Amino acid sequence: MRANDGSRSGGEILVDQLIVHGVQHVFCVPGESYLAALDAFHDRKVTITVCRQEGGAAMMAEAVGKATGRPGICFVTRGPGASNASPGIHIAKQDSTPLIMFVGQIAREMREREAFQEVDYRAVFGAMTKWTTEIDDPARIPELVSRAFYTATSGRPGPVVIALPEDMLTERVVVPNAPAFEPVETWPGLTDMSRLQKLLWSAKKPVAIVGGSRWSEKACAAMQRFAERFQLPVINSFRRGHLFDQTHPCYAGDLGVGPNPKVVARIKDADVMLLIGGRLSEMPSQGYSLIDIPGPKQTLVHIHPGAEELGRVYHPHLAINASPTAFAAALEGLQAPASLPWAEETKTAHADYLAFSEKPTDVPGKVNVGEIMVWLRGQLKPEDMICNGAGNFSAWIHRFYRFRKFATLLGPTSGSMGYGVPAAIAMKRLYPERTVFCLAGDGDFLMNGQEFATAVQYELPVIIAIADNGMYGTIRMHQEREYPGRVVATALKNPDFAAYARAFGGFGALVEKTEDFAKAFNDAKASGKPAIIHLKIDPEAITPSTTLHAIRDKALKAEAR
Repeated sequence: MRANDGSRSGGEILVDQLIVHGVQHVFCVPGESYLAALDAFHDRKVTITVCRQEGGAAMMAEAVGKATGRPGICFVTRGPGASNASPGIHIAKQDSTPLIMFVGQIAREMREREAFQEVDYRAVFGAMTKWTTEIDDPARIPELVSRAFYTATSGRPGPVVIALPEDMLTERVVVPNAPAFEPVETWPGLTDMSRLQKLLWSAKKPVAIVGGSRWSEKACAAMQRFAERFQLPVINSFRRGHLFDQTHPCYAGDLGVGPNPKVVARIKDADVMLLIGGRLSEMPSQGYSLIDIPGPKQTLVHIHPGAEELGRVYHPHLAINASPTAFAAALEGLQAPASLPWAEETKTAHADYLAFSEKPTDVPGKVNVGEIMVWLRGQLKPEDMICNGAGNFSAWIHRFYRFRKFATLLGPTSGSMGYGVPAAIAMKRLYPERTVFCLAGDGDFLMNGQEFATAVQYELPVIIAIADNGMYGTIRMHQEREYPGRVVATALKNPDFAAYARAFGGFGALVEKTEDFAKAFNDAKASGKPAIIHLKIDPEAITPSTTLHAIRDKALKAEAR
């Protein structure tokens, strides 16, 4: 409640700082430890989404950070609430996403007694964040919140956790707001760009890999123009499929789980490799086997906004400390050579991509997720969004769907299950005019399936398709590969997911044949409700390219030798 003497409570000061820094959406699970901050939201214009579990709230905030490049914001209560939210913090860390999580805390006078739900947040989150702190003095809220925004977005982006003692939030002080923050861009030097130009002019088989965060729609467009001038083959890194138009003639494929072998071969055979924004970590590097460590045989040009990432794993021939947005702008000044000896190879690379992704592979069972993805290519608009969590089911998205525009794919490069549903809800909150589709696995969905209630509460008509094969499919796949025939702890007995949707007040449909998906999808859209389409998947359809039996048989034969 606003006072007449110019003073504000800590809670009011905090929420006012969020407004100053441009925050429009906050995700939370309420708690008594930060009631004063909740009360401040009552009198201020910030949209709050109340979630059903803190993990969902943190993942929604992380998705906002992914899509916008500005920190997603979540509030959770102390102890168990903060613990529940930790998966979202881990995702933000590994995915290089700006996120700020505010956590309620015990009163200052109770510290060091193991009071009710007391946690040392610096100890718990210190290794998982860019910065974890606790605000003792309400007069320092503007300073420390401003620092949090700069820290979360600068260099390699990541999460910040701020603990809020409940008595600090009720204390009243007079203090001015901080100035509004703006992300700090790191620009490449003229010498860097000159050296890059010379390397490209002398190249015979160059390739570019785009990944990481700190991109924008404008930067992606600049990257596309650069690729066109140089006729350069461009590969998207793991779950970064939205960074380069996959229908563009320079697009060469996706470097994720189960990539086109021709993409892998093309990278290994390259003489100059541009790694822009990404780290080429375990998943896109195919278990760190793609290029040599620490000295690649390719001439590696690594562009990254975090100086600490340059040379961390791979020794680059040319290291450029720059954000992708700034680097992409600088690319406009590069001139292509008169002769492009690799131009025909770029056409071949795109043709290889089309051949790999055009026709869905045959799989066991009556529901083929690949065919569904191909059908969705013709139904969704370029600006519509697809979200996914972790599991083998996502391989069908990355292989057969074609992303056209920036920030239309939201998936965790950290491999965190349960991400797709919260991400879809957050995106529908931000972009109500777009169709938001989520593909989830059965085990994946029930990690955060309770957030379907959040979609119903806020009338967010997301469409969630659940690929139900009755097991933790990825783990079963590895189990059959490493311990063939010895199945333990991977089977699941699932509910009727369509009935689950209806129980919450949403739309539900069961699909047992591929050809029935179109009607279910159109009926879901027409319902105007949050929807679940329950896909019955044959357990043998474990990836687009193999079956469980094939994996097991191969492992058994290897054992017999």
